[in-house]
Amino acid sequence: MKTETSEADAPVVLLEKRDGWRKLILNRPGRLNSVNAEMHSALSRALAEVRADAAARALLLTGAGRAFCAGQDLGERAVSAAGASAAPDLGESLRTRYNPLILAIAELPLPVVCAVNGVAAGAGANLALACDFVLAARSAKFIQAFCNIGLVPDSGGTWFLPRLAGSARARAMMMLGEAVPAETAAEWGMIFECAADGELSAKAEALAERLSRGPTLAYGMMKRAWLAGATNSLSEQLALEANLQSRAGAGADYAEGVAAFREKRKAVFRGE
Repeated sequence: MKTETSEADAPVVLLEKRDGWRKLILNRPGRLNSVNAEMHSALSRALAEVRADAAARALLLTGAGRAFCAGQDLGERAVSAAGASAAPDLGESLRTRYNPLILAIAELPLPVVCAVNGVAAGAGANLALACDFVLAARSAKFIQAFCNIGLVPDSGGTWFLPRLAGSARARAMMMLGEAVPAETAAEWGMIFECAADGELSAKAEALAERLSRGPTLAYGMMKRAWLAGATNSLSEQLALEANLQSRAGAGADYAEGVAAFREKRKAVFRGE
């Protein structure tokens, strides 16, 4: 197990190696896993490590303790602004920290499962929504808390939410700032599944394990196509599909998939 440690030698992020997949844990439970500068750096390094790891074919993201992530650590931001003569440029914080983090997850060329074990608020909610599969404990809640402090939803919230929950529900979440229970989020199609609290971890790990045995190259290209489809015309998307299919069809996983189909057996993909 590899850890990213703080000055006080308390881990803020844990990266655990499993057979074929990795588990990334936000580990500031005393602060509800709220994100500070140290956690940003640790998460960025961990995601880069997973991307460079040829043996990692799926990633599971979750939080330690009773929360998934309460968003930005406002205590840190208040301290950093205390000695400033002008208001902080929050847009710069997004450009240099949150935006690269969201893109790193969305563009990771392997499936990302998120297990929301408690509250997911503000940027923490949108960090979860950037993942490919979101499973949440029945007691978990999603809160777009930005309006409560006079801010605009960020970290991809204005992009993910309308696409997942629909325009009307997204606007209500953003402008009212009310908590949405996990069961409701699942009914809306905002998340993949709501699980009993005691079953969340096992279900999320089983899904990560299943995905780690799948056609990893094809999964990564699916993610590219989904992102591009948000802005492509139909003709552009059809051309992209053809290009990606050329690559997928030349891979060993396609040959194995066809062979398994003909031989009436389960395919053994290598992620190649």
